[in-house]
This record gives sequence, structure tokens and C-alpha cells, in this order.
Amino acid sequence: MATLLAFHAHPDDEVLLTGGTLARAAAEGHRVVIVVATDGLMGPVPEGAAEAPRMGELRASARLLGVARVVHLGYADSGHGPVLYPDPPDRARFVRAGTEEAAGRLAAVLRAEDVDVLVSYDASGGYGHRDHLQVHRVGRRAAELAGVPRLLETTVPRDVVTRLMRLVRLLRIPVRHDEDVVRAAFSPRAAITHTVDVRRFARHKRAALAAHRSQVAGTGRLAPVMRGLLRLPVPVFGVLLGREWFAEVRRAAPVTAGRSRSVRRPPGPASG
Repeated sequence: MATLLAFHAHPDDEVLLTGGTLARAAAEGHRVVIVVATDGLMGPVPEGAAEAPRMGELRASARLLGVARVVHLGYADSGHGPVLYPDPPDRARFVRAGTEEAAGRLAAVLRAEDVDVLVSYDASGGYGHRDHLQVHRVGRRAAELAGVPRLLETTVPRDVVTRLMRLVRLLRIPVRHDEDVVRAAFSPRAAITHTVDVRRFARHKRAALAAHRSQVAGTGRLAPVMRGLLRLPVPVFGVLLGREWFAEVRRAAPVTAGRSRSVRRPPGPASG
């Protein structure tokens, strides 16, 4: 049994990018942990509430995927677009956190969980959201600080993104997007090192997506896509979202003192 930790920017990111892989790893007996940088809330946490409402949706999603633990690093959503709003009164926006400070928080969880595989984001932050770019920077630094043996950066081949956007247009799903951003999003096919077949876990992934009710019913740019995906039968959902992609970061990571790597086989995504 090994431990895989997926580091994400916001609640719901865990489903679309890695949900099948997390469910597969959990089903195969590995310990799976999700750390989310932000709670998805732009303003202060409602008075009297223990946490932001979207965190409850994340915990429901995590249970459906078989995730053992969910951790919030303590930051607020930084928003997407040209304007960076002031910090809410109770916490800083993630993009304003120093890389060393945020990486230190994440590294503490990595050490406590004795993580074998860290999943983070690629250099483009997927589609360039400022919090996703920060996850990439913080994830790389935290892996160094904690001496994590394997770092996989979740991504999607650009040609797949282009085909999906064509399908969205054919289905007349109203999605706001910039063609130049789409062409530069995620990673070139040559950068992909692991393709994970998660079609057997399409039902888990679809149910986890549905758990994010506020986003599915909301007005965000991805809400129409999420609603469209949830209308699909599970077999069709599995065809469209039945593979997940990662680029492994090749580096010589220091191993923390007193820790043996010879007796544990990390869960590595296998091509298929």
C-alpha cells in the first residue's frame, strides 16, 4: 500500500482532471489524499460556518472516489480574469501567498502522510488560471522540500482539448473561451508520460462531479459543460472522460532521513 496525494487549486478540479485516477488508486488499495489550495470562495467564510460551502461538496466528492483524507491549505480563491480582488478579511488569496510559505504548508502534509506520489499541475496551469499556475509552482517546491520520490503533473494533450472544444461547439453548449488560450492550454502530446485508463471508474467520476452541486447549477464558464456531461449516459461519459494524462517530472529528489523506499512500490499510472 502506497500513498498518492493530489494537490488541486479548487473544489471540483479533483474530478475533471484526476477523478478516475484517484478512484482507481483507492480501489487498488492505495491511500489517496486530496489537498486543495483554496476553498473556492471569493469572499469571507460565512459567519458561524466551520468552512466554505464548497468544501462540503469536495468532501462528498472525495467519499465517492474513495479518498481517505481532504485537506484545505487555508487560502481563498484568487478568481480568474484581469482583476485581482483584495484579500477577504479572514485569509489571503492563494496567488498572493509566497511560494515558500505555501510550499511549506503542503510539505508538512506530504511528510505527515509519507507520500510516495504527488500529483500537481503542468507548467501552463491547465488553461492558465492564476491559482493553477500557483499550484504548479508550489507543488514543485513542496516536492523538493519533502523529498517526494515521484511528481506527476496532471494535464491533457492539446490535440484532445481542441477536439473537445469542436465537440462542444457541435453540441451548441454555450462555453465562453478564447481560441488562443485553448491552443496554448495544457501540454503538447510529446510531454505526456502516462495515460491512465479510467473507463471502469466512469460511474465514480460522474457521481463525484454531480456532488459539486453549486458549480453544476452555477453560472461559471464551465457550468454548461458540467451540466452537459452529467446528462450523458455513463458509457458515453466514460468514452469522453475515460482517460487521464500526466507528465512525470524527472528529477533527483532527496529522500527524507529514516525513510525506506525499498519496501514500498508507489502507485504509478500505467499506460493503457
